[in-house]
Amino acid sequence: MIIDRIAFRGISVTPKTNWCFVEVTTQDGLVGLGECTLANQEPLVAAEVARLDANLRGSDARARNRIARYLPHIPGGLVAATALSAFDQALCDLAAQRAGQPIHAWLGGALHDPVTLYANINRGTNPRTPAGFAQAAMRAVAQGFGAVKLAPFDPMVWEDGHTPANRAAYAEGLARIAAVREAVGPGVEVMVDAHWRFSAGGAAALVRDVSPFNLFWLECPLAEANHREIARIRGMANERGMRLAGAETLSGLASYRPLIEAGCYDVLMPDAKHAGGIEEIRRIGALAQTAGIEMAPHNPTGPVCHAHSVHLCATIPNFLMLEVQFGETEAFFELVEGADLRFDRGTARLSQAPGLGVTLAPTTLPEWKRMDRPWLDPRLG
Repeated sequence: MIIDRIAFRGISVTPKTNWCFVEVTTQDGLVGLGECTLANQEPLVAAEVARLDANLRGSDARARNRIARYLPHIPGGLVAATALSAFDQALCDLAAQRAGQPIHAWLGGALHDPVTLYANINRGTNPRTPAGFAQAAMRAVAQGFGAVKLAPFDPMVWEDGHTPANRAAYAEGLARIAAVREAVGPGVEVMVDAHWRFSAGGAAALVRDVSPFNLFWLECPLAEANHREIARIRGMANERGMRLAGAETLSGLASYRPLIEAGCYDVLMPDAKHAGGIEEIRRIGALAQTAGIEMAPHNPTGPVCHAHSVHLCATIPNFLMLEVQFGETEAFFELVEGADLRFDRGTARLSQAPGLGVTLAPTTLPEWKRMDRPWLDPRLG
């Protein structure tokens, strides 16, 4: 199974969103698929995929442990890790196709079927008022989701100071959470993603201020490297009955080990696009399990990462639930063909087709484009 080509493909699916993919074609005509979406870094990811193609064309695609090995000191940081993670996804797809098994069976068999999902309503919310967030949450609940997540605090960034603008953004964020909680009622879990917008002191105040909303978890309140303060905030959150979740942009087991040992999070969120490969996430999950930590992989982008994440999550013992983008664009379902990715009352059914179960469909959508106004403040990652 010799690699003939490793190709990057980027597609513009909305005015604010590109999804990017890696296709690995073998000389005998098989195609393996991975996703390498990394917002606003498309040229760099494309260049890294081109480097992989130049270095690995002609290699045996079965040698995944060698040619897609994640190294902690990998040059290129998250860009290189994202390209490598997508390459690993594609090699897993190829290997499972060759074995005539779906990826979850090739990995040793499913522990969870169906896979529980939660709806990330953030990009599908318009207008971004409290009422708009509440309406988006109710659309997800109407489709059977038992848990929803919002990121309510844009455009606040604590380094800008305790300004009137930041205070207003904070108050608006709390109002958005309150509106969602009231709309969905006590029977639906609500999660809040803070996108690293808070200082340590601000995160402590945030925990206090959101406690009346009975959150299932609070996510990424402050910078990922501040282990001592994250652990302190986790304790505060736990005392109020909520989990602390995070670590969505890290790569490699070595990056997650200190978080696990320091007791930073109740829930870890490695992303199949960034964490260094499918087996690397399984290793992270195994280490987390020894500390009683749950796994809820980060998955707010395109359908290929979603399909891989469903296979992966089905095999993780300490799996909690999987994120999925909700309401942003129908391209999520139309951009692939094969297994049906449409949500089934807040769950994902496992494909039984060999490999990933989906391929990229013909599309009239344009190639990726530069986003003049990034979705997140560049300081937030």
